[in-house]
Amino acid sequence: QVHLVESGGGLVQPGGSLRLSCAASGDIADNYDMGWYRQAPRKQRELVAIIDSTGGTRTADFVKGRFAISRDDAETTVDLKIDNLKAEDSAVYYCYFHRRGLTYWGTGTLVTVSS
Repeated sequence: QVHLVESGGGLVQPGGSLRLSCAASGDIADNYDMGWYRQAPRKQRELVAIIDSTGGTRTADFVKGRFAISRDDAETTVDLKIDNLKAEDSAVYYCYFHRRGLTYWGTGTLVTVSS
């Protein structure tokens, strides 16, 4: 079992920046993927970015230029830095952990972009 705890969400003005963090604990071993999905009201959950154990990334098209994902294997954490936030970035952001065919989700952290 893997437990995920997200932090860093909140209310941000348009154009601002935010860093989301997720810490994993439990049955952690090598060769896992971590990342972020998001779900806006009345929309399906969508991929934001995933980073694998080699540092390779898979990202949504909207990520380019504004989002940066990073991981720290010593701490078993994954961070998502978002710059130049837009109203359409408002969503619940979920931490994602995948290893050996099993996927785990955090409970989500709310990001609201509004003036």
